[in-house]
Amino acid sequence: MAKKKTLFECQACGFQSPRWMGKCTSCNQWDTMVELTSEQIKFLKETTPTATVTQKATPITKIEEDNITRFTSGSSELDLVLGGGIVPGSLTLIGGSPGIGKSTLLLKIAGNLAKNSHKILYVSGEESAGQIKLRANRLDANHDNLYLLSEINLSSIQQEINSSEYNFIVIDSIQTLYSDETPSAPGSVTQVRTITFELMRIAKSMHIPIFIIGHITKDGSIAGPRVLEHMVDTVLYFEGDSNSELRLLRGFKNRFGSTNEVGIFEMNAKGLQDATNMAGKFFNKDKLQSGSALTVIMEGSRPIIIEVQALVSESYGHPKRSSTGFDNNRLTMLLALLEKKLDLPLGTYDVFINVSGGIKINEPSADLAIIAAILSSYRDRELSAKSVFLGEVSLTGEIREVSSLSQRLKEIQTQGFEKAVIPNKPIENVTKIKCFIADEVSKIVDWM
Repeated sequence: MAKKKTLFECQACGFQSPRWMGKCTSCNQWDTMVELTSEQIKFLKETTPTATVTQKATPITKIEEDNITRFTSGSSELDLVLGGGIVPGSLTLIGGSPGIGKSTLLLKIAGNLAKNSHKILYVSGEESAGQIKLRANRLDANHDNLYLLSEINLSSIQQEINSSEYNFIVIDSIQTLYSDETPSAPGSVTQVRTITFELMRIAKSMHIPIFIIGHITKDGSIAGPRVLEHMVDTVLYFEGDSNSELRLLRGFKNRFGSTNEVGIFEMNAKGLQDATNMAGKFFNKDKLQSGSALTVIMEGSRPIIIEVQALVSESYGHPKRSSTGFDNNRLTMLLALLEKKLDLPLGTYDVFINVSGGIKINEPSADLAIIAAILSSYRDRELSAKSVFLGEVSLTGEIREVSSLSQRLKEIQTQGFEKAVIPNKPIENVTKIKCFIADEVSKIVDWM
């Protein structure tokens, strides 16, 4: 008898092995190896492409550039994240936690494009057409050019796309679709890989921009194989608390633009709207309590003033260090620095850090504000609501300069602040802000 061939596939990354493993050696995930059936193994062998050379390599100096054209989505914030607008033939993936506004945003965008004489196809595998109609009434997205299709079979969706000339397609969501040609359940690695490849072929060959909604796992990553993020042109993630009115759309991959920009939206009765006024959204304008300090972070090309809060209290056991919106490892480093340089007995205190507004700090320019908030809470002393702290703190206690300092100071002056604690004087005297120079952590104590 012929020996039965077995093959195991990781449901997290798609890695294949002839033997079962408790931990995948590719993505280091536990208990993700699933045995494939004989039909699935046969399908993989039949669909494996053969190595053929169809064209020769060409010097890059002889290749002409692609002329990328864009059209607006009707949302200035989404256009900013995409790099200026929607690119025809692009494949975009949008992820985020449940209820944060993925379907709401794309239905609103579909309605905007439909009103601008674009023919739109909205494919939903999770909701009926009647449910989407209810949400469209609330979002003012009703238009004759917006077509709804409640379908999860890929072949049926392809027939609909081929039967009409659509200008924009939304897939909600990729984990609910399945292909008859792939013998596995919807949402599996093989299904997601096959469907994404087919959608990419449709987008490139028919020159149609396709937006895909992807579910996320409990650790915040897109559910399914990592190859999904590699195959698409753009990957966008929603950030922020679903209970808050502010939502942030951040780009993690963009083949047609920069990934530094962040779109800010505001959830209201009419869905996700562009947040036009950011003044005062992330800080208290009137008065700061003890343990609060203000700083300015750069989200792409946009400076945003935020409030960081600290709570320092005596520990009744093992001291706790916790942070929301700030790197916990960096917080531990700053606390060790304060104990070393300022002789503060923080080893016997619990320290909690929170960034207001649900925003996440991804740059070191807020280090000085974190330290100021910790000292303010430790001494129970309020800081001035007209002062802003800017600076990166090194392991030696040195306060280093930050990027785009002039732009940050302009935003501080626009919002009515009067003082700024910075590591060095700006090159250009662009503002009337009174600047206090602090090049070491010890000088912050003297200034406070």
